[in-house]
Amino acid sequence: MKKREVQASVKDERLVKKRRDQMIKGAVTLFIQKGFHRTTTREIAKAAGFSIGTLYEYIRTKEDVLYLVCDSIYDQVSERLQKDLDTNRGTIGSLRMGIADYFRVVDEMQDEVLVMYQEVKSLSKDALPYVLKKEIEMVEMFEQIITGCVENKELDLSESQIKMIAHNIFVQGQMWAFRRWSLKKLYSIEDYINLQTELLFQGIKSPVNNESTI
Repeated sequence: MKKREVQASVKDERLVKKRRDQMIKGAVTLFIQKGFHRTTTREIAKAAGFSIGTLYEYIRTKEDVLYLVCDSIYDQVSERLQKDLDTNRGTIGSLRMGIADYFRVVDEMQDEVLVMYQEVKSLSKDALPYVLKKEIEMVEMFEQIITGCVENKELDLSESQIKMIAHNIFVQGQMWAFRRWSLKKLYSIEDYINLQTELLFQGIKSPVNNESTI
C-alpha cells in the first residue's frame, strides 16, 4: 500500500524532515497529556519550537500531524526490529532473542507506542489502512521466525497457531507501554521479558517430547 503523501509548501526535503521530526516530538507529548482532539495546532507549533505559520508550511491539517506521528512510530519500531530480529536462523534461541529485543524497543518508545494506541482511531479513512498494514508487517516478522523454528523441527505448530503466537508476542510487547502505570510497580523490563517469554513457551510444545514444555 502506497504511503500517504502529506503536502508541504517547502521543497527542501532535509528541512521538511527536520521540521516534521520536531513537530512529531512535540505532538507526542501533547497527545499524551491532552489527547489528539483537545490539542490545537497552535500548541503543536509552540511545542515544536516554531510559529503556527511555519507549521502550516509543512502540513495542511492537524490530522496530517497525527498521521506523521503514527507513521514515524511504526517506521522506528520496524527499523529496529529489522536490525535486531534474525528471521533466518529459525531457532528457539533466535525467537527468544527477537522477543527480548522487541520488548526493549517498546520500553524505549513507551510514549510513542501509547499515543499510537490511543489515537490511531482518529486517523482519516485514507490513512488508517496504511498505518494498520505496517503493524501487520511487524507481526509477520515474528511469523517468519516461528515458521523457521517449525521448518527446523524445533517447534510443532500449525499455520493458525503460528499466526496467533506472533500476534500474542506483538501485543504483549505493546502491553508494557499501555499498562506501564501498573506493571512498573511489579517488574523491571528485564523481569517482564523473562516472565512473558517463559509463559509464552509454556504453551508451546516441543515436537521431540510433547509431554514437556520448552
